Amino acid sequence: MTDFLVRRFVKDYNQTQRASVRTSYGILSSIVGIGCNLFLFLAKLMIGIFLNSISVMSDAFNNLSDAASSIISFIGVKMAGRPADKDHPFGHGRIEYISALIVSFLVIEVGWTFMKTSFAKVRSPEALSFNMVSLIILVLSIGVKLWMSFFNRKLGKRIGSKVMEATAADSLGDVLVTAATIFSVALYGAFGWNIDGFIGMAVSVVVIVAGINIAKDTLKPLIGEAIDPYVYRKIKTFVEGYDGIWGTHDLIVHNYGPSTSMASIHAEVDSHGNMEDIHEIIDQIEREAKEQLGIFLVIHMDPIETNDPLVEERRRMVLECLDDLDGRITLHDFRMVDGRKQVNLIFDIVVPYEMKEKEIEEVTAHLEEKLRLLDGRFHCVITVDKSYIAEN
Repeated sequence: MTDFLVRRFVKDYNQTQRASVRTSYGILSSIVGIGCNLFLFLAKLMIGIFLNSISVMSDAFNNLSDAASSIISFIGVKMAGRPADKDHPFGHGRIEYISALIVSFLVIEVGWTFMKTSFAKVRSPEALSFNMVSLIILVLSIGVKLWMSFFNRKLGKRIGSKVMEATAADSLGDVLVTAATIFSVALYGAFGWNIDGFIGMAVSVVVIVAGINIAKDTLKPLIGEAIDPYVYRKIKTFVEGYDGIWGTHDLIVHNYGPSTSMASIHAEVDSHGNMEDIHEIIDQIEREAKEQLGIFLVIHMDPIETNDPLVEERRRMVLECLDDLDGRITLHDFRMVDGRKQVNLIFDIVVPYEMKEKEIEEVTAHLEEKLRLLDGRFHCVITVDKSYIAEN
């Protein structure tokens, strides 16, 4: 069904890097969400009124908030798809995150409202009605929400949309909510135990937690988050795949929406190479990164020594010492100034973000000590960087 809808309503659905295609995916997801959630809201509201069940009605209004969320997402996706202009040269993609943040506040507000109503039901329980047909309809609603979860997760993975993945998780939470509601009604029908208010409170908690999780997921790209390891490997492999590039480091990615990113990276090149030829390669990489990866890539060239066996030998010595101290630390931009009485080893190290200043000072001091034991002439000039890459 998902593939049929995508092929039917998304033109050029395989070209997911294009902003217009991403917008079409977002519109499809929103329209499906609006339709399904409005249907579930009306069905559950009538059942809740018929059964006099606060847990069923709270579940119904949870679906209404989901429908409102889909409407806001629809508007957000349309606005996010607007082209760049002189005031917003990187486009309007972040509006998608802002719309998802508004959705999260709506979800939290609905959960809080029914938390208060359910608490009143706990204090003053009311008699329920039991109807097998209503129970069967609630079970069918679980099937609808399960499909919506799989639908949004598949679309979200296809275009790399955090909003859709959050919507999928929210739908899965709704499945648990409705299952708890069914349990409440069934328990009353079988044994006459009225735990409707308690189940309503549990439902409200699930709704509030879902809203908080959506807010967290959408705040991350707005505030600025560490680089996804998959994105890091993709960009690194892409740049290092060109002739003349010996290595890369210091990758930074700025996100301007799901389909627009700007990145900078340092590329190591042969210090003895022809600078015009190398510059031409760098220009080619930047141009093809935009075409193939959809990323505005800016590359800084770092000339390194590639033909001196002594420099390579001493670089290996530093690497071995670093590995003994802490295998998480990496090295780049290694240079050497050789002298009769002093040999300057100049390099950068990248340490884990959680490493404290005191730990860094201890590591660099131990590194210098180990290297001086190997050769008393060694003098280290170390620049410490921290990684911008998220942990797996």
